[in-house]
Amino acid sequence: MVRDNHRRTVTYTSTILPVVVSVLLLLTVSSLRANPGADKAATAAAFRTKCAMCHGPDGAGSAVGKSMNVPDLRSSVVQNKADAELAQIISNGQGGMPAFKSSLSDDQIHALLAYVRSLQQKK
Repeated sequence: MVRDNHRRTVTYTSTILPVVVSVLLLLTVSSLRANPGADKAATAAAFRTKCAMCHGPDGAGSAVGKSMNVPDLRSSVVQNKADAELAQIISNGQGGMPAFKSSLSDDQIHALLAYVRSLQQKK
């Protein structure tokens, strides 16, 4: 009798546990994707406040940026760089560009990287 109860408990647990884990994973993924507009708006705002002064609102470069030879973010020179290289440049800076690793999270840096990638389509 005790063995039967133990067997039923093990069977029940081994059946229910994967279902519960799957539901929790599904809920987590769906909540992460629930509000992509806010993330895009926040990323665009971060670009305007952190990047547009030199890179311009469209990535082509502002007057200040062009005077400092800032590359056009839409250009193949920038767009052909690996994601890791661009993320490193945003994090640590390069040339006259400041480092943003202390003021932006890794997620924000990767969101800006995706934003820079999207600028090529607006060229």
